[in-house]
Amino acid sequence: MAVVNRDPRTAPHATRNDAWLAAAAAVFAAVVALCTDEARRPDGLGWTLLLAAAVPLVWRRRRPLLTLALVVALVAPYHALDNNHAAPTAAEYIALYTVAVTGRPLRTVLTGLTVLTISISVMLTVSTHQALSLLRVSGWMIAVLFLGVDVRYYRQYVAAIVERAERAERTREEEARRRVAEERLRIARDLHDLLAHSITLIGVQTSVAAHVLATDPDRLDRAAVAQALDDIAETCRTARGELRTTLEVLREPDSPEARGPLPGLHGLPDLAQAARLAGARVELAVRTGEAPPAVGAAAYRIVQEALTNAVRHGGRDDLTVRVSVDDGEGALRVRVSDDGTGAGPGTPGFGLVGMRERARSVGGTVLAGPGADGGFEVTALLPLGGTA
Repeated sequence: MAVVNRDPRTAPHATRNDAWLAAAAAVFAAVVALCTDEARRPDGLGWTLLLAAAVPLVWRRRRPLLTLALVVALVAPYHALDNNHAAPTAAEYIALYTVAVTGRPLRTVLTGLTVLTISISVMLTVSTHQALSLLRVSGWMIAVLFLGVDVRYYRQYVAAIVERAERAERTREEEARRRVAEERLRIARDLHDLLAHSITLIGVQTSVAAHVLATDPDRLDRAAVAQALDDIAETCRTARGELRTTLEVLREPDSPEARGPLPGLHGLPDLAQAARLAGARVELAVRTGEAPPAVGAAAYRIVQEALTNAVRHGGRDDLTVRVSVDDGEGALRVRVSDDGTGAGPGTPGFGLVGMRERARSVGGTVLAGPGADGGFEVTALLPLGGTA
């Protein structure tokens, strides 16, 4: 089956195998010439033409038409000399089959008609009876041609199936790589949002504790220092739990340690409270019901990053941040604005990029820039059931 399915022009060791086939055709011709029709046993010239007709078969795969032409050129005078007419049939049929299996059907039909016409014309020079006998047995030539065409179509069918299977395999591999890349990007965004938010809050709360210790060492406000340290510890616990939830996507989905999905809209009050502990005044207004998990997680992360940026870059002790979440016209609208001084010069990060990527992951958009009344403003439009 491997030999049948494979294109003969691409088979390994083609010339060597064809040389063995030519030798076999020559042996077959010699046996038939010696064992049948003793009255027409070839003479010296006949033997030369008969055995030489098998030689072009060595190059039948590379030059099928030329091979057939050489075989016909050698066999035609052999038949004209009225030698054993059955002996060279193996070489003739092999050459015809090669043309049929490697060429287009129209070329095969024209070639077959040409060979048949030449053969009948040559036999007419020998005997009308022999020409009629050749015409009666010409069905074998037609059968060989049809066999070659049928095998050619079968090989094309097998090649198409193999090509589709390979393309499907490549598509599966590309899809797997794409999913891995998307998952890595999602984990990177989660870790950035989580760590940036938590570290920013810890830095602010540490500054508060250091300020209390340095302001009046003789009259140490132990309650304020304890509160700042408690806030730091709470932020660390929250960050540790959320980090563990984020990293669990790398474990088995049925792991007994699974903790469920990342926070959604129900986690916004905790974000607002964490920002208040960092010294900001947060006004939170959530006027919507339940949102799809992916949309809720995107809104949560966008608000988290916006609050982190506000606390980090607000530049005011009495910073006010307004967070509003509402739905309408099939989309969730998220708006976070502050009255701070905005981001100053520094190394650009991945916060705004991450917010835009999160919005795009659910078909939404994000706009971020200076607010109309000063400060900084982030506005996100997240579709609830389609694309924005």
